[in-house]
Amino acid sequence: MLASGRFQLRPFVEPDLPTFVEAVLESTATVGKWMPWAHANYTTADAASWFAHCEAERESGSSYEFGIFDAGSNTLVGGCGLNQFNPVNGFCNLGYWVRQSWQRQGAALAAVQALSQFAFAELKLGRVEIVVAQHNTPSLGVAERSGAVRECLARNRLKVHGCFTDAYVFSLVPPGV
Repeated sequence: MLASGRFQLRPFVEPDLPTFVEAVLESTATVGKWMPWAHANYTTADAASWFAHCEAERESGSSYEFGIFDAGSNTLVGGCGLNQFNPVNGFCNLGYWVRQSWQRQGAALAAVQALSQFAFAELKLGRVEIVVAQHNTPSLGVAERSGAVRECLARNRLKVHGCFTDAYVFSLVPPGV
């Protein structure tokens, strides 16, 4: 369990399945615009498959995916994770999404803070990257507010709904570096 402000991050568990599906379906217009897996036909089977994938990846150290929960009500407000590890050079990717009804309430920023601290203190990484599609204004705002440094606009860096798109690459490094 990781904590940041009024939010807690923890791995997804089976009892989270219904609220996870609810969160995805609620957010197809916002999250689904940038993350194709968040579509109107998302099912409990899709969520169960994702949870199993997350558990296997966590056990192998290949990624660390978490649910973002409101600490007071234990409401599932989104998801986040560290993935795409580069063990040779000691860095990874950090991603986040927040269900529509909880957007603009600090959950994504709290996730970035907690995950980056985990990456540096526990995983001993030297760099965390946040890669955001050029026109994804809400996620760009989160990356900027987190203190991440915008390094470049990388051409064709992401695929969104099957199409290559330019994306900004932001970086976080351990404190004092």
